[in-house]
Amino acid sequence: MHNVIMISPGFPAEMPHFARGLKSVGASVLGVGDTPLAALDPLARASLDAYLQVQNLWDEVATVNAVRERVRGQQIDRVECLWEPGMVLAARIREALGVKGLNVEQTIPFRDKVRMKEVLEQAGVRIPRFGRARTVAEARSVAAHTGFPLIVKPVDGAGSADTYTCRTALELDEALARTKHVPEMTIEEFIEGEEFTFDTVCSEGEILFENVGWYRPKPLVARLNDWISPQCICLRDLDTPDIQKGRALGREVLRALGFQSGFSHMEWFLTPKGEAVFGEIGARAPGARLVHMMNYAYDIDIFVGWAEAVCHGRISQERSRKYNSAMIFKRASGPGKIITRREGLESLLGRYGEFVCNLELVGIGEPRRDSKQVLVGDGWIACRHPDLATTVEMADAFGSELRFYAD
Repeated sequence: MHNVIMISPGFPAEMPHFARGLKSVGASVLGVGDTPLAALDPLARASLDAYLQVQNLWDEVATVNAVRERVRGQQIDRVECLWEPGMVLAARIREALGVKGLNVEQTIPFRDKVRMKEVLEQAGVRIPRFGRARTVAEARSVAAHTGFPLIVKPVDGAGSADTYTCRTALELDEALARTKHVPEMTIEEFIEGEEFTFDTVCSEGEILFENVGWYRPKPLVARLNDWISPQCICLRDLDTPDIQKGRALGREVLRALGFQSGFSHMEWFLTPKGEAVFGEIGARAPGARLVHMMNYAYDIDIFVGWAEAVCHGRISQERSRKYNSAMIFKRASGPGKIITRREGLESLLGRYGEFVCNLELVGIGEPRRDSKQVLVGDGWIACRHPDLATTVEMADAFGSELRFYAD
């Protein structure tokens, strides 16, 4: 039996499914978090053999000491964390316990976007021009190097929080004013083109599973325009020439960063000239339900597949891509705080219902969600089809014809 420590088994929303995956492949799972056990998601509680509640998960010294004391005399085989803020903590626990996996030095390039690009630049990977900025003066200096348009974002951020596109010096100053609370930013060249993911599950450097997701539109565009219903489509055909470029780029990145086992989530761009350009990468699974969409595309349970890969070095499930799967996040319009009405759902289900594989929508009379804080917004729809054009048609229909109102 594998003894696995899992950091934050109850949050974010996907974590209980990963805890379930570990339990289902025979692992003994010790969860570590600062949430009381009784407040954990029931699926997480049912998947844990033991739980260590610490006072503050982000007090790394105290948490490492508490874990070390809790497992004294036990053999620990893996320390897993699939949530971006906990990656370095997991690495410190591995070092303290002598457990294999990414150490702190290896983890830093996955968290520090400037260090990430420095390593990849040395390896010859095509990356955007970039630089680090702690002050307004440094930001302006880096901007002179990258040129406009450019992107401003936190060095250790996740998703598109505190991220801005700037096309002029005035817009740069405005973005810097909005991000005064962020201690360190990265300024980088803005890449025109479509944005994709390259997601893998690896064991000892071998890719056992891969996925390419297509963002429609780019996440930053969606984040800054709350009338948009963001989409991501997991592609069935990964062998087209353009997608092959991104897959090859992803393999270069994984080799350069020394990634060995677990989930990885990379974002990359395909320019109008057909060039694949690196965006960023995390040594963890994607959030915002993207792992669920992989399950719908392959008809598998990749939460279990990941657990089998990290514990036993294999994925025994059949892994042929059967569908294109699309998810659409909905956002209410109107000035109110309560969802008052919804339009278009019955008609859409009448046309596409047989292809809908998930439907989770905020109910009438329930509070609307802040789409700046919760990407899933006021609900999400998943649909799938073997044909990409049909999948895009359905995704666009749900995006434009299903409407929520908070009057």
